[in-house]
Amino acid sequence: MNRRHFVTRVAGSGLLVATAITTGCTTTGTKSTTDTAAKRQEIDAGVDGALNKLFSSTTGSRELAQRAQGVLVFPKVIAAGFIVGGEYGEGSLRSHGSTVGYYSTTQASVGLTAGGQSKAIIIMFMTPEAYNKFLASKGWTAGADANVALAKIGADGRLDTLTSQQPVIAFVQTNAGLMFDASVNGAKISKLDI
Repeated sequence: MNRRHFVTRVAGSGLLVATAITTGCTTTGTKSTTDTAAKRQEIDAGVDGALNKLFSSTTGSRELAQRAQGVLVFPKVIAAGFIVGGEYGEGSLRSHGSTVGYYSTTQASVGLTAGGQSKAIIIMFMTPEAYNKFLASKGWTAGADANVALAKIGADGRLDTLTSQQPVIAFVQTNAGLMFDASVNGAKISKLDI
């Protein structure tokens, strides 16, 4: 097998993995109300866990969430692929403690993507303008439809003051803690029909 053929096969395999992830493929047919209710419960439980982890590990994040117009939480965003990869996750939008909708996030990547990993993404809409623009969109892309500031933590373990003044703030966390070199720009967010 020559090098060109090998690269084509590897890229094709990566694209297939990315496509499967981003489409959220399923083997079931039509959704029953029981499946929908179970799916909502599963997402909500994951959202509670991701928020509790953030609040216990980042001083000031709970107060920030309480001030937010809406908090969009994707508790488990899976990244997978080889050379060409993708990310997919499902979550919910909460406003003042109540769930107001369910969403998915997808993002394609090209580069050194190997294996799979999971992270939680939490996006806080701090101003009514940013929140209402998100709600009115038919498909929202981080970085294109709004600048998203990645949360920064100071040496004292507190949320950076400048970060907390931005209209849209994102936290990205793994099992090891918050990621400070991550980016959510390019992530496409769409409403789920569940």
